[in-house]
Amino acid sequence: MNWSKRSRQRKLTRVKVYRYQDANQFYDRVKDYLLTDEALHNVQLRLCHSLIHNPESFEEKPLLATVEVEGDILAVAMRTPPRNLLLSKIQDFRAIEAIAQNLHLTENSLPGVTAPTNEAKAFAETWRSLTSQSYEMKMALRAFQLKQVEKISQATGQLRQATECDRELLIDWFEAFGVEALGIALTNTERAVERHLQRGTAYLWENETSVSMACHVGITPNGAAISLVYTPPEHRGKGYASSCVAALSQTLLSRGHKYCFLFTDLANPTSNHIYQAIGYQSVGDLYDCSFFRE
Repeated sequence: MNWSKRSRQRKLTRVKVYRYQDANQFYDRVKDYLLTDEALHNVQLRLCHSLIHNPESFEEKPLLATVEVEGDILAVAMRTPPRNLLLSKIQDFRAIEAIAQNLHLTENSLPGVTAPTNEAKAFAETWRSLTSQSYEMKMALRAFQLKQVEKISQATGQLRQATECDRELLIDWFEAFGVEALGIALTNTERAVERHLQRGTAYLWENETSVSMACHVGITPNGAAISLVYTPPEHRGKGYASSCVAALSQTLLSRGHKYCFLFTDLANPTSNHIYQAIGYQSVGDLYDCSFFRE
């Protein structure tokens, strides 16, 4: 059968949604699909790893679903309440209608959706037509991937792993990051700091005193992700964040990870510039959309 004929037949085939109760079975099913664009899907891959290895971190049952036709995955959907719905890159936009209809049977409302740009727009419109929930684009994001750290002018100081003595500082900086970078007051900040201290994944740039922060927030089969990059206002403009992220990226690559990943807010030209100078390359854009009732 030639490709065009198969394609026409697939368009006539009913799209099906499959939900999974077991994170291991779900990961086995979606791993290869997500790895076709590992950088863009690094949140989903990291989330799978956490659900399998640290299920106690999640207070509510996750939503794990695929949209398929004739055994081929068209889309992957995930949600760990109270967070947004996460959608993968989608091969066939019939999957948007299918997952929205399926969710509408079990969810009275959603807080939002995070997905590649076109997928986020399409789902938000479909969800609005089903539920009368309006939406707004909360943040335009860009996904970045790094294979090799470029040499930059290093700021004075050095990277060090955060310790128990830094607990209060980390709580303050986590909260400040949430307000400044995300526009929200983060919940369970103390619990998040506790996890990072236990796992040794919070790092500080030290120049006589702590001046910048970056955290290793999870792994994928081939990479490691960085987030929670924060420098307090009085220490900005001195290259601390660049040096902190560059040093942490190199640390993670030296441990055997092939890539490092991070996301930036497209409205922040400074962060987009400094990460590219370090060696991060753009791999795609996403929207973070919020839903609300008027």
